[in-house]
Amino acid sequence: MKLPSTKKILTTTAVSTAVTLLASFSGAASAQSSVTLYGTLDTAVAWASNTQGHSTFMTSAGNLSPNLWGLKGSEELGNGLKAIFDIESGFNIDNGHANQGGRMFGRQAFVGLTSATTGTFTLGRQYDPLIDLLQPLTADETFGSIFATPGDIDNYDNSYRTSNSVKFTTPNYAGLQISAMYGFGGQAGSMGRGQTYAAAAVYNHGPFGIGAGYFRANNGDSPSFDGLTSVAGAASGWGCGVNCDSAAISGTYSTASSIQIIRAAADYTVGPVTAGLSYSNVQYRNYQTFDASTGANRTSFNTGQVYVNYKVTPAAVVGIGYNYTKGSGNDVSVAYNQFSLGAIYSLSKRTDLYALGGYQHASGKTYMNGIASDAFASMADFGYDSDSSKQGMVMLGIRHRF
Repeated sequence: MKLPSTKKILTTTAVSTAVTLLASFSGAASAQSSVTLYGTLDTAVAWASNTQGHSTFMTSAGNLSPNLWGLKGSEELGNGLKAIFDIESGFNIDNGHANQGGRMFGRQAFVGLTSATTGTFTLGRQYDPLIDLLQPLTADETFGSIFATPGDIDNYDNSYRTSNSVKFTTPNYAGLQISAMYGFGGQAGSMGRGQTYAAAAVYNHGPFGIGAGYFRANNGDSPSFDGLTSVAGAASGWGCGVNCDSAAISGTYSTASSIQIIRAAADYTVGPVTAGLSYSNVQYRNYQTFDASTGANRTSFNTGQVYVNYKVTPAAVVGIGYNYTKGSGNDVSVAYNQFSLGAIYSLSKRTDLYALGGYQHASGKTYMNGIASDAFASMADFGYDSDSSKQGMVMLGIRHRF
């Protein structure tokens, strides 16, 4: 029998040792850090009673949850401290187009540190504290867009997020949690231009939860809050673009120099029933209209919402909600009455079938794309604007999470 050469024995031993060391390092790394791929796919067949004057059958994406995929991870740093990150991309499953203005990671993109004893500090493109803490108290948490404020005028359905921001959230102190955020405007010579700041607090105790928050975004050439566009840029053309959910309801206000949102919400659970209510006050200042080009305008919207959800079985939940929004100021006197219905049946922990429906009636006077106009209905924040004061919608859909 021919013996292997010494060179071959040494080489084999070296490779084996290297593989063992790499496996050891890999095991140690995997024990200290993790990366998760996640996402949601959601679409439905929908019917709208009036979309620009016509009843319409269509597909409608992102109804219970937005369509997205993302990567998130953490690394143990010792003494209870972790490094965390999350990058999240939104898209329209019906046509494959990117959302959030075509950004690769337009939904979220942040990195930070977290500790169970000192809280969480993150930097990047993020949701504001009102979304983080108050949305779980609303019907949007379960049934999504169909229960949202008309035109999502108060960001009830988390349509917008804040770039160039830093955010701190406290640990949960016996049910109390507080969060604050600041978004840098990045305007040379003007620290306040384009900046965003927000704060919110929530208290959860057993079946009861209550919270309140404040948000303000100042416009600029490159604002941190992407729900606004600069007044100077509005001269190049009217319309929502990527920054509003309904030209009929909120399109004009995308040119505002600032937006201020005050929100409060509460919910209570008794057995299979969860009931909640919320209130918001929104002020748009110095927006542009064709009959007042200086933009010296101010309009406020007050919204009240109530909902009741009933868990029929562990796999099935139904809900009903009512929304009343009243706008006033600068020749605006408009009201939106909206009724919403929802039902979800879970086929598994990851896959749901759902049915949603709603009806909205608009009345009064407002602005549409900067022009004085009668109020047109536009159900929730889908953006399927009607050409009359009434609109109804129904849809049947499927959602899968991974």
